[in-house]
Amino acid sequence: MPNPFLSDAWMTEAKAIRAKYEGQTGKVSQSIRVNQMITDVPFGDGTISSFIDTSSGDVVMDIGSLDAPDVTVTTDYATAKKLFVDQDAAAAMQAFMGGKIKVQGDMMKMMALQTAMPTDDASKAIAEEIKAITAE
Repeated sequence: MPNPFLSDAWMTEAKAIRAKYEGQTGKVSQSIRVNQMITDVPFGDGTISSFIDTSSGDVVMDIGSLDAPDVTVTTDYATAKKLFVDQDAAAAMQAFMGGKIKVQGDMMKMMALQTAMPTDDASKAIAEEIKAITAE
């Protein structure tokens, strides 16, 4: 059953999907630690802090914040979902140019991450399975 993006149930399922493919994906070639502030969330108190950490070579995403991130990104829920679930690079660029994505920190690292993510079959399968667990 699909769950809302970034909900506790969604995060649990997304972690299980990543664990299922552990060791089968290519490594992320860029180390970056990103804190995300997601606003206009349709559940909870309306804001979620989450993070992405690729310093191990794998994508680690969870609720919470990292100490000393390279970058902090603030965006609304719909834009975050387009970026992380739909992997819609054009929508992300449009949102950034339109001021819907605010970045504090090492912008060069953030930009490099776009080409550093693995694109192998296991990574594509993870992305598809995560889309399938995400409610519209």
